Amino acid sequence: MKLLRIGEPGHEKPAALVGEDRIVDLSDVVDDIDEAFLGSGGLERIAPIVAERAAGGGEPLGDRRIGSPIARPHQIICVGLNYSDHAAETGQEVPDEPILFTKSPNTIVGPHDDVRIPRGATKPDWEVELGIVIGTRASYLGSVEEAREHIAGWVLVNDVSERAFQMERGGQWLKGKSAETFNPTGPWLVTPDEIEDVQDLSMWLDVNGERRQTGSTATMVFDPYEIVRYISQFMVLEPGDLIDTGTPPGVGLGMTPPVWLAEGDVMTLGIDGLGEQRQRVIGPR
Repeated sequence: MKLLRIGEPGHEKPAALVGEDRIVDLSDVVDDIDEAFLGSGGLERIAPIVAERAAGGGEPLGDRRIGSPIARPHQIICVGLNYSDHAAETGQEVPDEPILFTKSPNTIVGPHDDVRIPRGATKPDWEVELGIVIGTRASYLGSVEEAREHIAGWVLVNDVSERAFQMERGGQWLKGKSAETFNPTGPWLVTPDEIEDVQDLSMWLDVNGERRQTGSTATMVFDPYEIVRYISQFMVLEPGDLIDTGTPPGVGLGMTPPVWLAEGDVMTLGIDGLGEQRQRVIGPR
């Protein structure tokens, strides 16, 4: 299944994608795609309903706004330097263990919503990433096989970053990662059965139509299942939690000289099977 949430911010309704650009409404059987839904076996419960309604062809998606496919999660956990070639472009060593940091959960916006540069920012940057959505509560997982059973699905995310805040303001990455709108998510939550091999997905990002990032999940240092297993050793993962798994090379920080986002820029990005995003960069409040 490919699940999405349609509507204006704060009023999104759950739906499922049918084919390329048609949807079936699920708001009569699902309150929201959130912790309560995922943690109660909601995906298994609605699968036959989606199949039945999809047989009717659905309705056009049209120009309706697509929100994040998951409601605001309990937490967003991120993995840093998880692509060896990205670590090299930033002048840092490939880590022996996953580098973990967090983003504020209220950074999540829809895949085509504007990205707002925060006040005082001087080095805003882009990062196309694979996102993992947790499906069931996980703690002290014993193997990657066990980790697989706790994953609800995959999403496309843009881990927008403010590098000056991140790297020049006391060493806390959280500062450069948690501005409003800094985690566009979606368009779809794609269940694992839809993706043949999540460790072999092409990914890309353009700024103003110019290719900046080209990569593949095949070059991850730590694969998605190991990431879930590893994180569960340090914290309890709850249904609906989002994990951003790192970015391939091509970020603005790694260019010579560095290139930063500016008001009016447009980012477009995608991952095979997970859809595409488009964000316009706007100025501070």
